[in-house]
Amino acid sequence: MASTYSFDVTTGCDLQEVDNAVNQALKEVTQRFDFKGSQVLIEFKRADNLIKLEAEGEMRHTALVDVLRGKLVKRGVSVKNLEFTDPKPGSHEILRSEVKLKMALDAETAKKVTAAIKDAKLKKITASIQGEQVRVSSPDKDMLQECIALLRQGEFGVELQYGNFR
Repeated sequence: MASTYSFDVTTGCDLQEVDNAVNQALKEVTQRFDFKGSQVLIEFKRADNLIKLEAEGEMRHTALVDVLRGKLVKRGVSVKNLEFTDPKPGSHEILRSEVKLKMALDAETAKKVTAAIKDAKLKKITASIQGEQVRVSSPDKDMLQECIALLRQGEFGVELQYGNFR
């Protein structure tokens, strides 16, 4: 009897690395000369997978976003999994924005992944959507490796992660 092998395609961010990047960005911003005497806030809400940003003026807000983005990249967090909202004005020229973290595949992205696998017409590979992940299975391990290589070349709007090999 031939056994089947499988892996799961998911996405997400390491929340501890995001927390570290937010702390580093806040530390850098408090020490920079161009932010002295101005109100700046970077707050990470782990339960909501959300980063809140506040800064006085458009220039400072843009600089704050650039600092945060740079720290996240240095910590290995993919920028593809971040969704930046447009800054909204508040009182005293303060601009507020949010950064949403994509922690799971949405239905549309999962459909794109399964469609890409089916369009490649790899032999004996089946892909099925199971909640917030895509399960890819095949009786041949080499075909699964080809499938991973195919998915790495594609553009799906988020960073795909491959795990749970069986």
